[in-house]
Amino acid sequence: MAGYAEFPRSPFLFMMNPIFDVHCRRCARLGSFLEAVRLDHPDYHCRPVPPFGDPRARLLIVGLAPGLKGANRTGRPFTGDHAGILLYATLYKFGFGSAAISTDAQDGLRLDDARITNAVKCLPPANKPLPAEIAACNDYLGAELAQSPQARVILALGAIAHAAVLRASGLRASHGRFAHGAEHPLSAGRVLLDSYHCSRYNTQTRRLTTEMFEAVFVRARALLEGAAAAR
Repeated sequence: MAGYAEFPRSPFLFMMNPIFDVHCRRCARLGSFLEAVRLDHPDYHCRPVPPFGDPRARLLIVGLAPGLKGANRTGRPFTGDHAGILLYATLYKFGFGSAAISTDAQDGLRLDDARITNAVKCLPPANKPLPAEIAACNDYLGAELAQSPQARVILALGAIAHAAVLRASGLRASHGRFAHGAEHPLSAGRVLLDSYHCSRYNTQTRRLTTEMFEAVFVRARALLEGAAAAR
């Protein structure tokens, strides 16, 4: 991700751009892969996955991309796969979610003051989007940030999400290096907060523990409360 140029972006331009397009076919490889997965799993969502949660949330969580049997199956970020287990349990514990378990897009779960989106909206082969695919999807994230002035803390799950947030904010990669628990100032008083991704690999190898993940949310809450007190 090193080498991103600075991208000056007009908020007026983004107000005319969608934050999501279920019919997006910008990436030929991803489109072909979704069609192949749909043949094997005709009951799966197999389309770009929209953001989920409170449209006026102050906490915006940015993941990598839909998982094969998670968001790509259910149509809701981090729903139905291992990565969502720790995320939704933590959201519930810190008062952002109405339930600790997310199994299906129709399960009634609601988020309060939090929203979840992805740097890449479509399922990539082997969970590894190409740099060009990440770049092609970045306008959607940029539009979402521009159209969410109330978002104060942007929580990036993993280095790719971190880099995507910087790019969508018109900043160079050198603005801040990814590290678990790191904080980086953004424009308009926003803060980019980093965490290791809550993937099966990271949690099972204990690169990311429950305590480490919860500590990030403790900090997110403190940042939100500080922003509210400063108004």
